Amino acid sequence: SVSLSLPPQGRAHGSSFAHRSELRQAKRIVVKLGSAVVTRGDECGLALGRLASIVEQVAMLQNQGREMMIVTSGAVAFGKQRLRHEILLSQSVRQALHSGHNQLKDMSLPVLEARACAAAGQSGLMALYEAMFTQYSTCTAQVLVTNLDFHDDEKRQNLNSTLQELLRMNIVPIINTNDAVVPPPEPNSDLQGVNVISIKDNDSLAARLAVEMKADLLIALSDVEGLYDSPPGTDDAKFIDIFYPGDQQSITYGTKSRVGIGGMEAKVKAALWALQGGTSVVIANGTHPKVTGHVITDIVEGKKVGTFFSEIKPAGPTVEQQTEMARNTGRTLASLHPDQRSEIICHLAELLTERKEEILAASKMDMDQAANAGHLPPAMLKRLSLSPAKLNSLAIGLRQIAVAAQDSVGRVLQRTRLAHNLELEQITVPIGVLLVIFEARPDCLPQVSALAIASGNALLLKGGKEAANTNRVLHQLTQEALSMHGVKEAVQLVSTREEVEDLCRLDKMIDLIIPRGSSQLVRDIQRAAKGIPVLGHSEGICHVYVDTEASVDKVIKIVRDSKCDYPAACNAMETLLIHRDILRTPLFDQIIDMLRTEKVKIHAGPRFASYLTFSPSEAKSLRTEYGDLECCMEVVDSMEEAVEHIHKYGSSHTDVIVTENEDTAEQFLQQLDSACVFWNASSRFADGYRFGLGAEVGISTARIHARGPVGLEGLLTTKWVLRGDGHIAADFSEQGTMKYLHENLPVTQTLAGQRDSN
Repeated sequence: SVSLSLPPQGRAHGSSFAHRSELRQAKRIVVKLGSAVVTRGDECGLALGRLASIVEQVAMLQNQGREMMIVTSGAVAFGKQRLRHEILLSQSVRQALHSGHNQLKDMSLPVLEARACAAAGQSGLMALYEAMFTQYSTCTAQVLVTNLDFHDDEKRQNLNSTLQELLRMNIVPIINTNDAVVPPPEPNSDLQGVNVISIKDNDSLAARLAVEMKADLLIALSDVEGLYDSPPGTDDAKFIDIFYPGDQQSITYGTKSRVGIGGMEAKVKAALWALQGGTSVVIANGTHPKVTGHVITDIVEGKKVGTFFSEIKPAGPTVEQQTEMARNTGRTLASLHPDQRSEIICHLAELLTERKEEILAASKMDMDQAANAGHLPPAMLKRLSLSPAKLNSLAIGLRQIAVAAQDSVGRVLQRTRLAHNLELEQITVPIGVLLVIFEARPDCLPQVSALAIASGNALLLKGGKEAANTNRVLHQLTQEALSMHGVKEAVQLVSTREEVEDLCRLDKMIDLIIPRGSSQLVRDIQRAAKGIPVLGHSEGICHVYVDTEASVDKVIKIVRDSKCDYPAACNAMETLLIHRDILRTPLFDQIIDMLRTEKVKIHAGPRFASYLTFSPSEAKSLRTEYGDLECCMEVVDSMEEAVEHIHKYGSSHTDVIVTENEDTAEQFLQQLDSACVFWNASSRFADGYRFGLGAEVGISTARIHARGPVGLEGLLTTKWVLRGDGHIAADFSEQGTMKYLHENLPVTQTLAGQRDSN
């Protein structure tokens, strides 16, 4: 086939995009559909479901005002299906005429020639595209090309102007090599470097076309997720998220796909050629049933799908490399002596006070930038700010964690002697790699780091950009403290442009995600997490129930603190439940006066509204987290009804009863199924620091693992260790089990709370 020389250096409208997030700006996009994407698994006929979802995405992007072009395979497969059908039909008719009966089993199909198949299939393929795009009021046009159309200047210019005119008229050009006339591909004649390209498969055609048309993005869909450093399926194969031209030597290529003629090496060379010509490239899987329906739109939205080709290599490691470093160093951290982990945390506490000027200077930069931007609400600005007092209390909390670290990892929960020389232990161990995502609260970074260090866990931190300067300084101090025992890389701060959703896809590397922030953030992460457990609460709908036997002073103090101390907190009161007998009493009037003085807006529940002539605005829902100086007020007939109301409308976070009747209180505490249940105490006590945990990684309303404020204990799991002498067989037959239990039950004993001396 004829070769072409160097692509133009850069495009008139700029070079390729450096980051995935910039792909949203792509205006002109070429989508290349490989043979494996378009054809069915039996290589005869088209994968109609896949094709329909791809057409829908292309039409959607076209209707957004983008210019879409499709380079498609499939004519040969479609033609093969048609020709096979025709041949079978004619053979069966002939055979029936000659023998009087049908002997299809003796029939053999001839080998169908690809060019004839293409000729027979091209019109049907185009008719199918046309019918599918018509559903979205999108017009298409067919363009068949050969290598000569690019080699000959006049033909190339004609092709260019034809495509430009089609795009100007909002038509989607569907381009294919004219497989009815092209010569067969030459074996073992892959592209000779990125400087030369020939139209010998649809990968090279798509690359040549993308550069010729100055496309912003080329999406090449095939039957693999993207690029691996060695053939996919091999044990050590690692997926390459971003590929740089200088990385070519590190790749070992495998075999070609089941139907394509290009193979991954040809795809990479074509992609690099397009990149050199100024077009960004993503190679991704277009056959996976779970993602086919949104793979193209995900790529254009900048999501981490497939392999992205970029000419600009970032200075730091990728997030995958950071996670791997954290995991490897985390294992060393877990094997340190408890005293050494305590030393690291104490040193970090010292650094917080010794280097407070450096921390406060970074905090001031963040506060100034936030004030200039003017989009952060007052509650978030309050979280963002750091002060000497805040740093001092942080240091005190860290020292508490350092003490707790002495008896965390390796603690024996139970030890059972199953038989002579056969001892079983259950001991505490770290969970593994934690990903903590937090918003505008930089004080979270040293707290969570200390808890991870104490529990021997590796840690990946993703902070909000509004606290970038403070987070960077606090992370440097954390790594400085970790360096004293050679485990600096165990805590990593993600500072690249990683989307939270992309981090949630690292299910093979991260063991637990802990979101710290708004209920919206927690919900988004719970939705995005792909196979990784999320520890958190989606909402903090906390209740305070005022019983008929409540003390006036206690009610006023508890309700005021629960609602007004920090209304944006997840443990702030959102619904106030009042016993019916309290209505129209001096206590009720005092509650209303206090809330009015504190400027709390009251929303009446339906039952409360029915008692009032002029009621406040009625609550739109009894399941609302206001996060501000607002609350719902509702009336109940009894403590049991209060419990029922909380179970129906609450979020299992924190709920309070105010009463002087001990029996009523105990029933409330016993019957209510929330993570935190309080008697005569503010809901704001639901906090790791106030619980004496030193700090918390968050509050969990989950039913398994940790509940409520999660401190050091919530970051540990267990493993079983069995020590034997090799002389006892594990006989699980009924007879063997009975004999085993009979012989060994008397010497079984369980010991708890001891540290594993090994």
